Amino acid sequence: MTESGTGIGAGTVADLQDVLWKAAAKLRGSMDSSQYRDFVLGLVFLKYASSAFGGVPESARWPAVVSGPGPIGARIDAAMAAVMAAEPSLDGALPLIFGAENVDQRRLADLAAVIGDARFTGPDGRDDGGDGGSAARDLLGEVYEYFLETFARAEGRRGGEFYTPKSVVKLLVEVLEPYKGRVYDPCCGSGGMFVQAEKFVLSRRGRSGDIAVHGQEANARTWRLARMNLAIHGIGGDLSARHADTFYEDAHPGLLADHVLANPPFNMSDWYRDPEDPRWRFGVPPAGNANFAWMQHIVAKLGPRGGAGVVMANGSMSSRQSAESGIRAAMVEADLVSCVVALPPQLFRTTPIPACLWFFSKDKGPGGGRNDRRGQVLFIDARAMGTLLDRTERVLTGDDITRIAGTYHSWRGGPSARGPYADEPGFCRSAGLEEIRGRGHVLTPGHYAGAAETADEASEPVRDRVERLTKELLTRLDESARLDDVVRAQLGRLKG
Repeated sequence: MTESGTGIGAGTVADLQDVLWKAAAKLRGSMDSSQYRDFVLGLVFLKYASSAFGGVPESARWPAVVSGPGPIGARIDAAMAAVMAAEPSLDGALPLIFGAENVDQRRLADLAAVIGDARFTGPDGRDDGGDGGSAARDLLGEVYEYFLETFARAEGRRGGEFYTPKSVVKLLVEVLEPYKGRVYDPCCGSGGMFVQAEKFVLSRRGRSGDIAVHGQEANARTWRLARMNLAIHGIGGDLSARHADTFYEDAHPGLLADHVLANPPFNMSDWYRDPEDPRWRFGVPPAGNANFAWMQHIVAKLGPRGGAGVVMANGSMSSRQSAESGIRAAMVEADLVSCVVALPPQLFRTTPIPACLWFFSKDKGPGGGRNDRRGQVLFIDARAMGTLLDRTERVLTGDDITRIAGTYHSWRGGPSARGPYADEPGFCRSAGLEEIRGRGHVLTPGHYAGAAETADEASEPVRDRVERLTKELLTRLDESARLDDVVRAQLGRLKG
């Protein structure tokens, strides 16, 4: 039983999600979703931290928080401060917002009571799981991720500032395979990229600590979410001592990363731009769009064998704006672009802007069984993939992710390759720099992969297919000329 004696049992994730969503409803009527997100996630974290962290004084333990003297908001803020003092890694990460005058203390007490009914327990029923907190941490980690996703949906466009759809993050990680080394995210949101990278390592029989996490976030509230998210998942990381704008103040100026994972804000027009910034190796980005500022910053952070996966708006692949097209061409000619993936629509519920993935590599040469891909770019058209959850949201399935990542690994070669690579019309194609130059350095995958072959076309001899298609084209040209004559005749009659 919990402190109140009415808590849910050792419970499933669904049990906890149900209890905690009810907790969110306690404050939903008195503040907007972004505010109650901070209250709910902050209290959930405190409920866990009060039993999982050693060195926390009794006044910060949950029983004292919910039943001590004085206003409950003041007790919660004091407990938050005590947890941060006991855990230096959390310094500045927890919200001290509960004792404010505009907070409805009655509803806050109701919220705390519902959260008190949630137990983060392990097999033996103890709140720390009997294993130092790992079982409880795993359970709470799942709940925390669920609520980040749920609040992102509720907040709509603003939710995209701190949350990237899980299937997109998983695809980035499966392609990059960050087994070991330094993982960096210059706009880390709530830290989802780091959490998924850690899960990848552990799923491949790696160990916690095989990757070192580095990141920064400009939004103070989102930065705190990321700090709590890493703590809940037991991930040590350097998210800098405070929130900061990457373009104005790079928190990791000397870092050279092995892996970069990022989902920068799409088409950001209001950004700090210094034309003399040394990061603009391939050209000064336009003031009205930071897409190529983010990509140049990311490339500048890569170590000599580093790789990056970046979510971008589709316009980045084909923009004719002179500065952007020039930067894109220069990056391609520097042989930094390894793969471009066109994503299906509706993956991002928080924005209608269609998106793509760019993958960069500082070393596309042979070695370790890898294929020599210097002077080549892999194009994958995944626009037809994914499954609709409802009318407005699509997700990439596990099979989709396996197919896309597997195609990349077969193309690149090495230990993860499951067979030789082959172009697949309508889905993937490897193109050389000469062809890409001929297309004006436009990187839209559909231009390269083309249309999928039908079963009849696949079995048709090439010479016969050329002859048939030539006849079809000539027939259509003749029909076009005939219709042109008809239209001109009709226009002449109207004039007469």
